[in-house]
Amino acid sequence: MITFLVSIALLIVAYFTYGKFIEKIFGVKETRQTPAYSMKDGVDYIPMGTNRNSLIQLLNIAGVGPIFGPIMGALYGPVAFIWIVLGCIFAGAVHDYLTGMISIRNRGAHLPQLAGKFLGKAMKHIVNAIAVLLLLLVGTVFVTAPAGLLFNLMNGWVTLGIITGAIFVYYIFATLLPVDKIIGRIYPILGALLVISAIGVGVMLIGTGAPIPELTLTNMHPGGDAIFPLLMITIACGAISGFHATQSPIISRTTQNEKSGRRIFYGMMIVEGIIAMIWAAAAMSLFYGQDLSELIATGGAGLVVSEVAFTLLGAIGGTLAVLGVIVLPITSGDTAFRSARMIIADYIKLPQLKIASRLWIALPLFVISFILTNMDFTLLWRYFGVTNAAISAIALFVGAMYLAIQMKFHWVATVPAVFMTMVSFTFIFSAPIGFGLPMTTSYILAGVGTVIVLGLFAYKVKLNRAMDNFEIDEDTSQVA
Repeated sequence: MITFLVSIALLIVAYFTYGKFIEKIFGVKETRQTPAYSMKDGVDYIPMGTNRNSLIQLLNIAGVGPIFGPIMGALYGPVAFIWIVLGCIFAGAVHDYLTGMISIRNRGAHLPQLAGKFLGKAMKHIVNAIAVLLLLLVGTVFVTAPAGLLFNLMNGWVTLGIITGAIFVYYIFATLLPVDKIIGRIYPILGALLVISAIGVGVMLIGTGAPIPELTLTNMHPGGDAIFPLLMITIACGAISGFHATQSPIISRTTQNEKSGRRIFYGMMIVEGIIAMIWAAAAMSLFYGQDLSELIATGGAGLVVSEVAFTLLGAIGGTLAVLGVIVLPITSGDTAFRSARMIIADYIKLPQLKIASRLWIALPLFVISFILTNMDFTLLWRYFGVTNAAISAIALFVGAMYLAIQMKFHWVATVPAVFMTMVSFTFIFSAPIGFGLPMTTSYILAGVGTVIVLGLFAYKVKLNRAMDNFEIDEDTSQVA
């Protein structure tokens, strides 16, 4: 219990300390006009308040990641707490803040555009393909997961196919309509439900004196899976997730003032980390070790969610908590498709003012996603995990480059970027869905690959600094 409480406290303190440090390094300009005003179009660029933007950002980035991931990561034991805390404070929240703020400074640009600008034109095409793939996987995972939870909650009263179809219909409307029509109106309400359900589980864990394991570095995974890199792939959202870099531009296009950035981007990642801590602790305390492994094997992480919710909160509270969990993937799935639509539109330079222009981009995405729903969820999650890690490394290198060009302390982004590069390479070389090499060999090859990437980054920093006309920030209009 002490480890759990200290971890929560560290996350909260980090927002007021390390978050402020990152904000100072970046250099907020409160008088600078944001894209919400300078590019206002009534569809994607619409000024919205900080409270609303914060809750929308939380729901955009949360998904099932900070719940399903930590539940599966709980199999490793309390070492999962360490990764959530350190990953969230020094990697995930930095990642989210820098990508969000750099997007604001560059007309609400998405990650492929930023990667092309700061890391080289070839990276724009590479990141565009990877980002769209990631968003398709996210959208698909975030259809199947809530559909399964709703099916179980209703005891099969409505068929799984009808539930899945209904979620897709909602996604179509949320993807096509202006951001303030559905997302801007219902997300604050759903965000409150999410926060209340997480708090309810956390309070009951403390109130009942749940036997949450204390800190240990021992690997307790029943299957003996290696902590590095598998724990970092398993617990992505809640620690660091490249998916967030695809979501932040949605809010960078609606943010009214740069000063709100720390609360919206860094702060909501901290909240997600707290949610991850609560669900990891619940899984460890109620169903630990082999019991948890068997429960996940029987019904997946969704079954653990239901068992935890109804055990701690009873019938009514448990139902509300499960509904709060269902909200997460649905509200991330719709913005995943929205981001994919926006990224493709930006890539092919197709204005999105007409609904027909939005429709012909979005519909093929939904068709592909519907086909992918027939894939095994576990396999989908693995592909999502490695793609997620790779995107996070790229996004951090974009942030590091932005700071390095200006001679600012870029190591706050470079160090976690190098770490996530090592994670990605090691997983690709060792995992069965990758090359399937022995772990020792994978570590060596990943180390070599990471050194090469770091060398290329240093070389690109030198080239960018030498360019007299390199325009760091594109949207330079000022508030009168």
